[in-house]
Amino acid sequence: MSFQDIEAGRPFGSRRGLANGKQDPTQAVAAGIFQINTAVSTFQRLVNTLGTPKDTPELREKLHKTRLHIGQLVKDTSAKLKQASDIDHHAEVNASKKIADAKLAKDFQAVLKEFQKAQRLSAERETAYTPFVPQAVLPSSYTAGELGVGSDKSPEERALLVESRRQEVLFLDNEIAFNEAIIEEREQGIQEIQQQIGEVNEIFKDLAVLVHEQGTMIDDIGSNIENSHAATAQAKSQLLKASKTQRSNSSLFAYCKQYLFSILKVGLVEGKKYGREEGLVE
Repeated sequence: MSFQDIEAGRPFGSRRGLANGKQDPTQAVAAGIFQINTAVSTFQRLVNTLGTPKDTPELREKLHKTRLHIGQLVKDTSAKLKQASDIDHHAEVNASKKIADAKLAKDFQAVLKEFQKAQRLSAERETAYTPFVPQAVLPSSYTAGELGVGSDKSPEERALLVESRRQEVLFLDNEIAFNEAIIEEREQGIQEIQQQIGEVNEIFKDLAVLVHEQGTMIDDIGSNIENSHAATAQAKSQLLKASKTQRSNSSLFAYCKQYLFSILKVGLVEGKKYGREEGLVE
């Protein structure tokens, strides 16, 4: 079974789906790959939003949580796949399970490649773009005196100047706070991304080794099947040859029997003839 089987709505096998109340490693791997595939699709959509007007601090936070969620799924699925692979090395495990696990390993490898590409693109865009922060309303506690507006102005002029200064102060306050937060978040976010990229790369390397080992094991299974087919074909050939030989020997025996019978029959006829001629037989 692969994660495409789950996506298509095919049910898990009831016989080996649960063992002592625990999910079978092969089933757990298939479910994990399906979850990773779904989460990576969401992650890719979020990454494509970076650098657009929808790129907000809330989106960055969602991107961060999705990245961590995928990372945990990858670790859990990798552990389950290793467990399934260890089971496959036992002699009593049938070939169909080994082939199914090998296919799952390749499916896992493919979805990890997609996540790695999305990770790199996310790191590039998060470094290049800053999130859009909607302008907030300046607190009403700012007074005309705090904003540097004199009392020699008319009420209308003072109101306009207060609003203008309030916007300037708001912009400066927001810019300072935003820049400080962005610098801190960027440094922390980039370190986090790089760390996770390194972890996924290590898992990918281990997975490549596992896929190679499973490929060798599948090749051995294929070789055994081919040898079995060859031995079966050879046995059939030998049986056919023996059958033909037996039929040939049987035909020869029947021919010899008929030939001897014919000779005996001729001898009897000639004997009777000779007896009549000699007067021995009436």
